[in-house]
Amino acid sequence: MSAIDRNLPKSEEKAAVEAAEKALAEIAKVRTMIGAVIFGQEEVVERALITILSGGHALLVGLPGLAKTKLVETLGVVLGLAEARIQFTPDLMPADILGSEILRSDAEGNRSFHFVKGPIFTQLLMADEINRASPRTQAALLQAMQEHHVTIAGQRYDLPHPFHVLATQNPLEQEGTYPLPEAQLDRFLMQVDVHYPDLETETRIMLETTGVKEARPSPVLSAGRLEEMQALVRRIPVGKKVIEAILELVRSARPGGVDDDYNGLINWGPGPRASQALMVTTRARALLRGRLEPSVDDVLALAEPILQHRMQLSLIALTAENRVTVRDVIARRKQRIG
Repeated sequence: MSAIDRNLPKSEEKAAVEAAEKALAEIAKVRTMIGAVIFGQEEVVERALITILSGGHALLVGLPGLAKTKLVETLGVVLGLAEARIQFTPDLMPADILGSEILRSDAEGNRSFHFVKGPIFTQLLMADEINRASPRTQAALLQAMQEHHVTIAGQRYDLPHPFHVLATQNPLEQEGTYPLPEAQLDRFLMQVDVHYPDLETETRIMLETTGVKEARPSPVLSAGRLEEMQALVRRIPVGKKVIEAILELVRSARPGGVDDDYNGLINWGPGPRASQALMVTTRARALLRGRLEPSVDDVLALAEPILQHRMQLSLIALTAENRVTVRDVIARRKQRIG
């Protein structure tokens, strides 16, 4: 437990360890409460929690009907966050997300502009089916996701703290969708793929959600307590081997990063944000699993969700002769480390 910070005086080190142990107990309660509502999908839940504990945003990718929206709603309740939901549609405009200025008149007939805040002014924003909106509307989230404020008519408006975007997305092969621009994809800490449930889980879903009563989540944390835990995550030390593994993994996923048969298939790869994302998420994953120091295994476990949306392969990779996917490239790069 003393791994929380090797440079602290003993009294402060003890307090830090006690804070970590308290956080571990609360995290266990959070997972139990979520598990009472969301059946199965343990990996999806874990990655969503890692994202929030790391202070970032997540892109949940999966077909309709796989409880992506329900997961976001449950997280908002359990973590004690004020939440809002935006249903992204082709006719959605940036002002529908950010808000707009309207002209008001007072009792004396004086007119002035007044800013009416949009639904983005919340702590947990669910951007539902984000890829159904036009690229112009998608771009309205860029400043908010990176800087935690928006600018309207030259005026800055700060967003609440903490602020997280959990966006759901249908696969791009579905009709009526628009690919997210690379700049926005990079704003998402990780991409969480949501798959079909197994037979046992689907049986439980069918039985427990079609009766008279259905499980409802209850708050476990508050927004203030969540921010304290996010600060704790960033205090967890990262060893030299883990840092080296992160840098080797990210740099090898770029064009020219490794001289092998996959190198020429990479169009563009992850930038420094990917290294930063792995640095903080490995800490959060370690804490979720009851450890106060991340390992190389944490890096390998998070490689795909951190890197896959930050890479694009060339058209040659997509031909029938090659049939190489981003996941194939990431798996090969992981072999160099693990």
